[in-house]
Amino acid sequence: MDSIVTTPEQLDFERCYTAVQSRDRRFDGVFYTAVRSTGIYCRPSCPARTPASRNVSFHRTAAAAQAAGYRACKRCLPDATPGSPEWDTAATVAGRAMRLIADGVVDREGVEGLAARLGYTTRHLSRLLTTELGAGPLALARTQRAQTARALVESTTLSLADVAFAAGFSSVRQFNDTMLEVYDAAPSRLRGRRTLAGDRAPGAIDLRIAVRTPFRGTALLRFLADRAVPGVEVAELASDGSGTYARTLRLPHGSGVARVELADLDGVGTSYLPLRLMLDDLRDTTAALSRMRALLDADADPVAVDAHLAGDPALRPLVAARPGLRVPGHVDGAEVAVRAVLGQQVTVVAARTAAARLVAAHGRPVRTGVDGLTHLFPDAAAVAALPPEEFRMPRARGRALVGLCAAIASGEIVLDRGPDRGEVRRLLLGLPGIGPWTADYIALRALGHPDVWLPTDIGVRNALARHRAVDVEGWAPWRSYALLHLWTSLSGTTGRMD
Repeated sequence: MDSIVTTPEQLDFERCYTAVQSRDRRFDGVFYTAVRSTGIYCRPSCPARTPASRNVSFHRTAAAAQAAGYRACKRCLPDATPGSPEWDTAATVAGRAMRLIADGVVDREGVEGLAARLGYTTRHLSRLLTTELGAGPLALARTQRAQTARALVESTTLSLADVAFAAGFSSVRQFNDTMLEVYDAAPSRLRGRRTLAGDRAPGAIDLRIAVRTPFRGTALLRFLADRAVPGVEVAELASDGSGTYARTLRLPHGSGVARVELADLDGVGTSYLPLRLMLDDLRDTTAALSRMRALLDADADPVAVDAHLAGDPALRPLVAARPGLRVPGHVDGAEVAVRAVLGQQVTVVAARTAAARLVAAHGRPVRTGVDGLTHLFPDAAAVAALPPEEFRMPRARGRALVGLCAAIASGEIVLDRGPDRGEVRRLLLGLPGIGPWTADYIALRALGHPDVWLPTDIGVRNALARHRAVDVEGWAPWRSYALLHLWTSLSGTTGRMD
């Protein structure tokens, strides 16, 4: 995707307007078009007649458009597009703040909690976000709540009061006022497209995850299935490679289960993946949805990534074979870290077996109603309390695992996509027994780093052995995706992985 950003404060008007004239779906979620004559804002691909340039302004976020007094278009539903890939992958403070807001941090801890996590004062953070994104943290969180609420109103049979609290509103009145202001419609009017209960399990919420296409869901499902830990994860594959992935979730207010249907989605634009959530506490809806989006790398920009990597002759056939390949993220940074250490110097099968033993012995049993999902993965504090000899691995590696979990449990190291990635890597490498492969693998999956490279990985070496020369530096800033193409090209032999 060509860049349309000229400065942190503004968007290039001519490029934005050209994208609107051509209804270019690649820019949906990257910026929003506000029309003064109608008082609404749209996605760039809105099928309505292109407004005159004199009536148009452009905004980086839906929150910025709403703060300027515009309502969401009822035809193109701009709030239903995936988030901007720029903010999803950016290591800037704004990018990190957006990821934490999407996880519901402002709803749970307030702006003060968000600022403390990022290491800024509330005033400076508000000023920074307003400059970068056109809206402050409260406005961004408000838009997040409204978007979650609309999805729940239109696709579930939850009562409107339950929807309000599940989306993060503090009262039903605040919920009604916000929905009326943002969508020019009371929640009851938005309910026309709700689904029937059907075969939904008691307490289940059926939603959709918006993803940018193309989306190579079969490759993502195979990756997750090969590493699924019994008791925590279940993957079911159909003959065509599509299927479902389900897992238990440790969430801020309780536990839950998420089940997503994965398949290949082609074309360029936005499509949807069915998601079912079963939560102990509805207040965890936003956090569960955010973490599943991170797991699926749903906000990646596959068109831009593929175009860049396909410029290298070594990667061109791999990209052509699997357009829209994603980097699998994760729902829990501490779990990724534990599994990364368990996977040091061993095969995928051996790492999965070690994780399964740990879950069976120390995971917290939960009732899910889903066959095969019986436990939560042990938290960092539980693993930190174990003696190193508990693990069937070299004693030094056991000590490294316990030390890593102690650092996570104490808050010294935070793996929730909020901290600066470089600082997290420095802290990880400062721990005994944590080397570059482990630190970078954690960055790849827990922190959503788009430009990780693992030169010592066995799978990478095996894949590169097929090529006489490669320009690894030229693959930046998308080397994480190149890494996945190389691993996937080995048809299941992926070296040292968790």
